[in-house]
Amino acid sequence: MSKTTRATQMLEKLGVKFTLHAYEYDPDAESIGLQAAESLGVEAARVLKTLMAEVDGKPVCAVVPSDREVSMKKLASAFGGKAAKMMRPADAERLTGYHVGGISPFGQKKRVPVAIEAAALGHKSVFLNGGQRGLQVELDPNDAAQAAGAIARPLTA
Repeated sequence: MSKTTRATQMLEKLGVKFTLHAYEYDPDAESIGLQAAESLGVEAARVLKTLMAEVDGKPVCAVVPSDREVSMKKLASAFGGKAAKMMRPADAERLTGYHVGGISPFGQKKRVPVAIEAAALGHKSVFLNGGQRGLQVELDPNDAAQAAGAIARPLTA
C-alpha cells in the first residue's frame, strides 16, 4: 500500500504534523468508520468519517465522528442552506478523485466547502481518511479543520 496520497502530500505541504496508520480495510463492513476504529483499537468518536453531500444542489463535505449520524437539517444550516442530501457515490468519487471508503477531506480534486463536527475539536487527536482505503491519518483536530478550511458546527443528530 502506498503511503503517499494527495491527502498526505497536502498535509506535508502545509506543514501539518500527522501519523499514518494502515489497517485491514473490510469492503463488506456495515460501517467503514466503525470498522476502522475497531481495527485501529481506538474509540469510534475519534475516527471521523468524510461524507460528501449536497446543500441546495451544491457539493459540500461533512466530517463527523464515525459513531454518529449526520443531521441533514444541521448540515444544511451549517452552510446557510435549506436542504441537504447525501451525494451519490459515483458523483462523490468523480468530484473528489478518491474511491468511496477512501475519501479524505484533504487533497480533493475539486475544493468544496467543508464542515467538521464541533464536538470533534475537543479530542487531543482524531483519525481521518488518508486518501485511500485502509489508510488513516492521526492529527490534532484543530489542525485538521484548518488544513481542510473547515467550519466547525454541530452536525450530528
